[in-house]
Amino acid sequence: MQRGKGYFISLEGIDGTGKTTQAKLLVENLQNLGFSVLLTREPGGTTLSEKIRAMLLKEEKPVPLAELLLYTAARAQHVAKVIRPSLQEGTVVVCERFSDSTLAYQGYGSQLNPVLIQEVNRIATGGLVPDCTFLLVLEAKEVWDRIRRRDPVTGRDRMEAKGVDFLERVHRGYLELAKASPERIVTIRCGRKTAAEIQELLLTCCLKKLEEGDEG
Repeated sequence: MQRGKGYFISLEGIDGTGKTTQAKLLVENLQNLGFSVLLTREPGGTTLSEKIRAMLLKEEKPVPLAELLLYTAARAQHVAKVIRPSLQEGTVVVCERFSDSTLAYQGYGSQLNPVLIQEVNRIATGGLVPDCTFLLVLEAKEVWDRIRRRDPVTGRDRMEAKGVDFLERVHRGYLELAKASPERIVTIRCGRKTAAEIQELLLTCCLKKLEEGDEG
């Protein structure tokens, strides 16, 4: 189903909340319903942006400001080359992480100036904001347990290696962002729910948002 106008959906949450699984399921379900859908991720989505992702995860640890600029450089390329063109074609774009993650991780987590982050994000995106954001929420300690079970060799991923205190700051940051933008950010509480139950909630809400977007 090709829409007259595109629709931009982002999935957010701290590491270990199941964003990748839920994004893939959402895309499959929307495609089965006849929608034209693109699945992408941040940092990533283009050749250049994927190279920046590899640098951020595997190379020398950047200072917080350098980290912010690398993430937003990847985002600028992603928006210009993938997201905006797809939206202009009437595609539903589902993106795993977008600008909210920078505010949560580099702002609340690494404690950079949020005003600076918002301005850099605005420049990188040209003012593009998701039409709808799904925030997957688990308590930070539960997420940390998931991460350690998934990868017992702590420190393999630099973001995960920052520890539970960092994750708790990011968790609180995401909740503050959701509180500030309740019309755009939909909070999905994932505790004690199966992946299928979470997807049912997400898909139901997503279809309602798409319908509202068409009416708007």
